[in-house]
Amino acid sequence: MTARKAWRRVDGVLLLDKPTGMSSNSALQATRRLFSAAKAGHTGTLDPLASGLLPLCFGEATKFSVDLLAADKTYEAELQFGVRTDTGDADGAVIMRCPVDFGESELAATLHRFRGPIRQIPPMYSALKRDGRPLYELARQGIEVEREAREVTVHELRLLNFSGDRCRLRIACSKGTYVRSLAEDLGAALASAAHLTALRRVAVGALSIVDAVTLDQLAEMQESDRAAWLLAPDTLLQSLPAVSLDGPAGLRFVHGNPVTTAALPGRCRVYADACLLGLGEVDEVGNLRPRRVLSVR
Repeated sequence: MTARKAWRRVDGVLLLDKPTGMSSNSALQATRRLFSAAKAGHTGTLDPLASGLLPLCFGEATKFSVDLLAADKTYEAELQFGVRTDTGDADGAVIMRCPVDFGESELAATLHRFRGPIRQIPPMYSALKRDGRPLYELARQGIEVEREAREVTVHELRLLNFSGDRCRLRIACSKGTYVRSLAEDLGAALASAAHLTALRRVAVGALSIVDAVTLDQLAEMQESDRAAWLLAPDTLLQSLPAVSLDGPAGLRFVHGNPVTTAALPGRCRVYADACLLGLGEVDEVGNLRPRRVLSVR
């Protein structure tokens, strides 16, 4: 008989460099098995076509995973012009071919139209839901439904290189931005067509791909070496101000009670004796209320 997997409590954040061709959930489960982690989650999916930074949360860090969903993302994208696919990327079927009769100067001049706040129509091949069903399920059945345009913000759109009918872009954007839609809209603005041929996420908020590890690297390590790649749970909260409490106030906080503080109103990460207690929120009169509290071992 095969012995059952022995799961254990693991707390922390891992910056994974997800490979192309693997879903975010598959990458999460493979990593979870390597760490024998009883509880794990990710901070937002990365398409199978895409590679790059996928922050994973274990144990108590999962309580803060939602706080990274709204973070800005940075990508390096490769586009092919003159071809449009039904999915907006290289996995789709070709539905249009057209000439590419513009050069690098025209492309560079057109990019400014897609910087700053822009409106996008989400693609049919997306996880957005209509009447409880993901749009990609409808798209696979040949059903197209009307989608409302949404405002997103492109903070940076920089041309890295251009050669013939292909280019590579660096894109820093807000939550909810679809790079596939950006590629298609850019192609249309150049009186051509375009689709995404490769996508790599290089940053999520302040977290960078340079600090990430691959699945293959983790698999080759000893268990003790893997643990060294785990970051503290408050890695996901670094954009928030820190509030320190004394012992009695910290005890009240972890038991779900508000405490008085001189901190400015808003969300904050809360500590006592340099140990993270959880996420709190200060109101206008200085009451600090617990929002998510770490459990004590």
